[in-house]
Amino acid sequence: MPRALQLHASIRSHRARFRFYLGDCLEVLDRLAPGSIDVIVTSPPYNLGVRYRSYDDTMPRAEYLAWTAEWVRRAATRLAPGGSLFLNVGAKPTDPWTALDVAQAVRAHLRLQNTIHWVKSIAIEKALAGNRAGLREDLAVGHYKPINSRRFLHDCHEFVFHFTPGGDTPLDRRAVGVRYQDASNIGRWRAAASGVRCRGNTWFIPYDTIQDREKDRPHPATFPPKLPEMCLRLHGLDRIRTVADPFLGLGSTAVACAQLGLSFIGIEMDRRYLDQAIARTRRALLAPG
Repeated sequence: MPRALQLHASIRSHRARFRFYLGDCLEVLDRLAPGSIDVIVTSPPYNLGVRYRSYDDTMPRAEYLAWTAEWVRRAATRLAPGGSLFLNVGAKPTDPWTALDVAQAVRAHLRLQNTIHWVKSIAIEKALAGNRAGLREDLAVGHYKPINSRRFLHDCHEFVFHFTPGGDTPLDRRAVGVRYQDASNIGRWRAAASGVRCRGNTWFIPYDTIQDREKDRPHPATFPPKLPEMCLRLHGLDRIRTVADPFLGLGSTAVACAQLGLSFIGIEMDRRYLDQAIARTRRALLAPG
């Protein structure tokens, strides 16, 4: 008989419950009830040689992809029939196929419904933005990791693959929509009556500026809480009972759930990262508004 699943921490708010597990995601996922998760938002190790505290990010490629397929298989059985898996994957210039290889590894278990491009830094020329944008000069915003190379461009984006069980999960597209720049479109299209259109599959979400990496972001691969927040809103908040992140890290998905009042399950194998994720979640629950 398998041993009982042990909680590392549990937090209750007036709207939601947060459960945190210290351990291997394969073991924890195996013990969750089938169909009990509505949305998974996660970013697994990319196998690019990142220096984690408790994980070797240098598996042979075939072994890494087999492991990816295995955790996805288990996660897929825990998803509700109309659920969503938002999978954030990056790459590096010398290994550009990583993200696409990961997407292929998922293919046997879930359907790829949308491919979202998380833009972390962007440059917009004044002339191309048009007069309506009101730019006084060219605009360059966001943060990126500089690449000193004569071959490669700075890497300013990552993939967020949106997988679903059948490829037909309905979405609340205008929940993360943008206003029409041209008001004449509102009268031209019936769907524009709200004044908001679908944002599309390019999302500009910059990192917050930090002063000290070790103090402010002591994890080598994180995403800002705004990214999981937008994923959850896109899925449709009214259809979410429980959210999960099997690679919790510093807990950005948990923070987003705390801000939105959604119940959450987080899994992390590193005790230090997990404790910081729990602390961030508690702070988010206490924050006004």
